[in-house]
Amino acid sequence: MADQYAQSGEDTRPNETPMSAAQPLDAKTPAIPAIRWAEPPEGPVLVLLDQTRLPGEETELVCTDAPALVQAIRTLAVRGAPLLGIAGAYGVALAAVRGFDVDEAAGAIAGARPTAVNLGYGVRRARAAYRSAVVGGADQEQAAAAALAAARALHREDARASAEMAVHGLALLDEMLPGGGHRILTHCNTGALVSGGEGTAFAVALAAHRKGRLRRLWVDETRPLLQGSRLTAYEAARSGMAYTLLTDNAAGSLFAAGEVDAVLIGADRIAADGSVANKVGSYPLAVLARYHHVPFIVVAPVTTVDPDTPDGASIEVEQRASHEVTEVTAPYVPMAGIEAGGGIAVAPLGTQAYNPAFDVTPPELVTAIVTEEGVLSPVTAGGLGELCARSRQVSMS
Repeated sequence: MADQYAQSGEDTRPNETPMSAAQPLDAKTPAIPAIRWAEPPEGPVLVLLDQTRLPGEETELVCTDAPALVQAIRTLAVRGAPLLGIAGAYGVALAAVRGFDVDEAAGAIAGARPTAVNLGYGVRRARAAYRSAVVGGADQEQAAAAALAAARALHREDARASAEMAVHGLALLDEMLPGGGHRILTHCNTGALVSGGEGTAFAVALAAHRKGRLRRLWVDETRPLLQGSRLTAYEAARSGMAYTLLTDNAAGSLFAAGEVDAVLIGADRIAADGSVANKVGSYPLAVLARYHHVPFIVVAPVTTVDPDTPDGASIEVEQRASHEVTEVTAPYVPMAGIEAGGGIAVAPLGTQAYNPAFDVTPPELVTAIVTEEGVLSPVTAGGLGELCARSRQVSMS
């Protein structure tokens, strides 16, 4: 395994400039892509924006093999359902191009995060392209090129899906909430950091902002890893959006005060019956939204739908380490008496923590599911099946 950090900007595209922690967040500052394939003289690599270091610094993580990518996935340096699918496909291509065992790499990458269905989809797609080329008589170089082409195609498709979801999602908001002035509550992070484009749920809010119809984006802090405060607020600030950060347990008071017009979240897996697995804390929002008669909308590409998972009870929910709850990670800058990147205890030594990465929202609490193929409402197994049947992206089992 080999990986390294690149901060100099030498590997970024010509129109992309790294932003140091000292620079102000500005919508005019070009963003570093969340993922990119690069071919320096020493050989092809997969380059990731290390999301564990945001918002303090933009640092790229260079992966030269599958184990490095697996580590990046498990530590959440790269995360978010659509982006994990793209990363999985590129990871298989990386193994093929560098001459490693493709099947071994595919198995390791696909198992890195069990709840996110897109990860396995991306891995299978690139592996199938590789195997098909081999069966067709291609040599190693040609088969590796086929895997890379499949990964790049998935990357492009996700960017298009992101744009289409934004259009469908904004149309739905305008239909449900005529007159604009939308006050949207979101959970976790669903922007360009999780996508080949501008995201899923965040892309809808961003479209509303650009049309002058977003009054306020309420950003859940999202415990315990703070993807809301570290990442969504970061993206909202870069985009010049009107946003306010709140702790997860303050959401109820917002609903009670009538300050939320709609909830928009993403998804890591959608079961065949319409049950939605998303970052833990999503299900309580659905309950609050139902009680307060607020639309609860899920925005996700069709690749996030898993026809082989019959219902919510069948979704494997990842359980993460206790220290993510019992410790607060220090910033990646020196602090007096604290090692950079180390944990600061916020609970007694030996405390056990319940730390599921996701929870599952039943379909009866979901107002609508927005995909690139359109909007499904009400959410039913039959409707979801028909939606998937219309999509070319679910042709692979």
